[in-house]
Amino acid sequence: MKDLVLVLGDQLSPGLPGLRQLQPGDADILMAEVTAETEYVWHHRKKIAFIFSAMRHFAGELRAAGRHVIYRAFDETPPCPELASAVADALAAGNYKRLILTEPGEWRLRAEMESWEERFGLPVIILEDDRFICSHDDFNRWADGRKQLRMEYFYREMRQRTGLLMEGGKPAGGRWNFDSENRKPASGNLFMPQPFGAEPDAITRDVLDLVEARFPDGFGDLRPFRFAVTRADAEKALDHFIATALKDFGDYQDAMLKGEAFLYHSVLSAYINAGLLDPLDVCRRAEAAWQAGEAPLNAVEGFIRQIIGWREYVRGIYWREGPDYVRRNALEATRPLPDFYWSGETDMACLAAAIGQTRREAYAHHIQRLMVTGTFALIAGIDPHALHEWYLAVYIDAFEWVEAPNTIGMSQFADGGLLGSKPYAASGAYIDRMSDYCAGCRYDVKDKTGPKSCPFNALYWDFLDRNADRLRGNPRLGPVYKNWDRMDEAKRQAYRDRAEAVLKGL
Repeated sequence: MKDLVLVLGDQLSPGLPGLRQLQPGDADILMAEVTAETEYVWHHRKKIAFIFSAMRHFAGELRAAGRHVIYRAFDETPPCPELASAVADALAAGNYKRLILTEPGEWRLRAEMESWEERFGLPVIILEDDRFICSHDDFNRWADGRKQLRMEYFYREMRQRTGLLMEGGKPAGGRWNFDSENRKPASGNLFMPQPFGAEPDAITRDVLDLVEARFPDGFGDLRPFRFAVTRADAEKALDHFIATALKDFGDYQDAMLKGEAFLYHSVLSAYINAGLLDPLDVCRRAEAAWQAGEAPLNAVEGFIRQIIGWREYVRGIYWREGPDYVRRNALEATRPLPDFYWSGETDMACLAAAIGQTRREAYAHHIQRLMVTGTFALIAGIDPHALHEWYLAVYIDAFEWVEAPNTIGMSQFADGGLLGSKPYAASGAYIDRMSDYCAGCRYDVKDKTGPKSCPFNALYWDFLDRNADRLRGNPRLGPVYKNWDRMDEAKRQAYRDRAEAVLKGL
């Protein structure tokens, strides 16, 4: 009797725990494109195409290595409505002694899989996903007893554990963090490299035709499609980033420019999160570029921090906090998500740029997400769960374990400060400083309360006023509230009135 090994669409790694200890012939491998996984949120069509094509290519890679793969395609008859039905069909057709899984990245799937042993009547082995540097137990040991779970201290431990950018037990350059050097605004006269683009092969073209036919009204542009869907092309994308963009990534990682979707960002997160690239290998290759004098320390440190620091940290938060984390709403924000988050049709130039780019590319970099779409939702009092589902749907790299803490905790402060030390609320001045979006916008970023004033300006102060009982005690907001208190009542009321007009307009 054989084992049946299930491989999910974000587990496309030869070193997956469920795969690496098996010899060809020991097990059959099951992969399935199932309806439920395309429908639980309104996924960007590029995201569906990326995952399906990458799955099909990985199945081919496994077969070439002598593995027997049972593959359920989305367009086969009868269709496969859910993962459990794919498993049930495979078990009914074969003679298996065990079902082996690598833990999924979402609580909803974990809960479903934990019921399968009773449902299917055979042992179900759920292995921990050790493609991450920090295990669940390790993260909990780090977190237990701490009053604050700040990423910076976690990141330092990950640096020490991996040895990345370490010199004799001390951080390279004498500092753990060079973030203060990574906040330069960009200008249009800079050379802007484009990320690596893969030419769709026959498999990908078939998937694009499938997605176009089956999701005609789905969110986002499907073509052109240039994402890598194989390990080899993902490696080329990594090499291209290191050669063309890494050296400037640090300086301009927070910058935003009209018409420049990528700037110096790697656009590798989808490949890492789906399993096409190994995160530790990515970091080591970036470190090697610094050691060879091909990229400065501030750029390489900032890039590595995003992977072994932030990525590992938010995963730890997600699994530690439990399945109810995505429903937290510490600020009791209940406003519906505005329709323009889906259409991009708004007169606010920054939001139109970020959302329009998201519709076209299934991508926006972290400052566009945090300080444009995220900040507006925060100061407008948008329901954080609705925003969570939007982020999960529209970005190609969004899987719940990484997306939810970034949204619920970092962006919306809905966990009450577990993850972030303060809300990322801001007026239009931040966007004006870090982008060229405000030039030519219908709204005047310098105007505070007039009918053509930037909506971010009034909403910022109104947000602080609305949430004063909850936030006034935050030490990082003390100076801000002192500024509010020093304003005369007429000025404060003008902010409230303008904010009310903006919110009614939503």
